[in-house]
Amino acid sequence: MNAEVFLLAAKEIEGLNHPTDTIVPVWDLLVRIFHWSLVLFFFLAYFLDDDLIVIHSYAGYGVFLLLLFRLLWGFIGTVHAQFADFIPSPFVLRNYLRDLVRGYPERYLGHNPAGAAMIILLATSLLVTTLSGICLFALEGSGPLSETSVAHWPGGLLENIHNLFADLTLMMVVLHVGGVFLSSFMHRENLIKAMISGKKKRS
Repeated sequence: MNAEVFLLAAKEIEGLNHPTDTIVPVWDLLVRIFHWSLVLFFFLAYFLDDDLIVIHSYAGYGVFLLLLFRLLWGFIGTVHAQFADFIPSPFVLRNYLRDLVRGYPERYLGHNPAGAAMIILLATSLLVTTLSGICLFALEGSGPLSETSVAHWPGGLLENIHNLFADLTLMMVVLHVGGVFLSSFMHRENLIKAMISGKKKRS
C-alpha cells in the first residue's frame, strides 16, 4: 500500500513539474515586430492614398522592405517562423478545412494550415501591390525604377492592378482577422495576445 501511495504521489509531482498547459515561446520578437509594423504600414498606405501621397509612398516602401525581411526570416529564423514549419501541403490544408467545417480542427502551436495559406496569399497580394506602386512612381520620374524601361509602361493598367490588389489585400485582412477570432474561440486561446507576447500554451 505504501508503495502504491508513493507512486501516486510521484506521478502528481511529475504532473506539477510538467503541466500540460505550460506556456512556451512561439513567436520571436522579430516576427512580432514584423507583424504589427506590417499592419501599421499597410493601413497608413491604404487610407492615405490621395490625401498624403508622401506618407502613402513611404508606408508602401515600408511594406515592401518588411516583406523582404519576412522572406529571409522564413529561411533562417526561429523554428515557428520558418516556412518549413507552417506551409501546408494541399492535402493537409484540405483536411484541416474539412475538420474546421465539422467543428473539430486540430490545434497547432504555430500557424495552422488555413492561417499559413492566408499568410501566403496576403504576402503575394502585398508584393504585387507594392511593386505596382513602385512602378507607378517610376512613371512620375520618382523612385528606384524611374531610370528604367518601367517608366514607359502603361499607367492606366498599373494603376488598376495597384488598386485591385490593395482592395484584395484589405478583404483578406478582414478574413484573416475573422479566422483569428474563430480559431481563438474554438481552441479557447487568445491568438492576438499570443502575437503580442509571443507565447502560447503548449496544449
